[in-house]
Amino acid sequence: MTTHISRRTLLGLVGAGAGVHLLGACGDGDSDDPAGTQSIDWWHIQNTDPMKPVWAAMAQEYQTAHAGVTVDIQPLENEAFKTKLTTATQSGNPPDLFQSWGGGVLRQQVDAGLVKDLTADVQPWIGGLLPAAMQPFTIDGKIYGVPFDVGMVGFWYNKDLFSRAGITAAPTSWAGVLDAVRKLKAAGTVPIALAGKEKWPVHYYWAYLAMRIGGLGALQQAAKDNNFDTPDFVAAGDRLKELVDLQPFQKGFLGADYSSPDGQAATMGNGGAAMELMGQWAPSVQQSSSTSKKGLGDKLGFFPFPAIDGGKGTATEAFGGGNGFAVGKDAPAATIDFLKSLLTVENQGRAAKTGAVLPTLKEAASAIADVNNKTVAQNLAGATGFQLYLDQAYPPAVGQQVNDSVAELIAGNKTPAQIVKDITAVAKSQ
Repeated sequence: MTTHISRRTLLGLVGAGAGVHLLGACGDGDSDDPAGTQSIDWWHIQNTDPMKPVWAAMAQEYQTAHAGVTVDIQPLENEAFKTKLTTATQSGNPPDLFQSWGGGVLRQQVDAGLVKDLTADVQPWIGGLLPAAMQPFTIDGKIYGVPFDVGMVGFWYNKDLFSRAGITAAPTSWAGVLDAVRKLKAAGTVPIALAGKEKWPVHYYWAYLAMRIGGLGALQQAAKDNNFDTPDFVAAGDRLKELVDLQPFQKGFLGADYSSPDGQAATMGNGGAAMELMGQWAPSVQQSSSTSKKGLGDKLGFFPFPAIDGGKGTATEAFGGGNGFAVGKDAPAATIDFLKSLLTVENQGRAAKTGAVLPTLKEAASAIADVNNKTVAQNLAGATGFQLYLDQAYPPAVGQQVNDSVAELIAGNKTPAQIVKDITAVAKSQ
């Protein structure tokens, strides 16, 4: 999701227990045969309802309208996708069109010459997409991927449990979050659900705190200098430790998964905790993981990660990411046109209506039906800055160390000062 989804990716978590599709061979660059047909090998992670049939229908419609073009779809569960893609890219043979979250992984693919520079091809229509959604796919001023879904991480909360604890409004400061935790504990409610075992949900806290304390500039400078051993990052750990010291998480959180029957999402969906810090897919996963398969419904609310007094960042700077597609180096000519077809107002609207996608095309925003999705979209539309998940934004080894180190902090095994040294050591070794 990531990572995160490693997570994170993201929406593939909905129904993650579904069977994995076995892969055939990737496109090999000889997709155009003597008869002039073109075969597009498309890998994506929407391997379950509601998006799997939607993608299939869009591909079929494109094939019907374009004689000689076929789309070979390979739907994969998130982690299976990443494993297969790693194998394919290491052999220099990426699929024609494939899932991407942008950031550090995409940069490695660019540096290896595995993906097409789409800048010139998409200029006529790319201006209709949200600028924040484009950031992770823009590298050194050039566009190497196109996002179809975008979202942000924020606090999802149970309105009923807040009310029972005497909390009348969503917190607007970090001190307010800590105060809410104290009130919830006093009311006998678990304040926060957390999937400590998976680590990527844990890093959201430290990343957001670093953003609010140091601003986006601190995260960008750390990437340039390969140095996280600065006062702002140490302070982020100190603030996170304030939360950890209140013991706000559910029993057994260090061994908890995200989407398992007793994991973070189910704990929220079943009313077993009052809050979780999670991305835009949270309501869907809460619902699918809950015992009732209904989730919290209108009891669920959302508020952005608050500002911190004296911090350089603001509450309007968003942290998150989404799903997009990159085009393999040997993809047939029709691939980019097919990608364009997925981003029409009509098709982005169809995706949005499923509730599993927050469209990146501005004109498709009106198709968002879910109240919580609308709230996230409104926050994103007003965002003054955007930061991709750290375990996607930085080189993979650095992102993994961020996850590992923050997990050690949460578990009480490392101090804020120690984890920034560990992350810096890995960053400098790259």
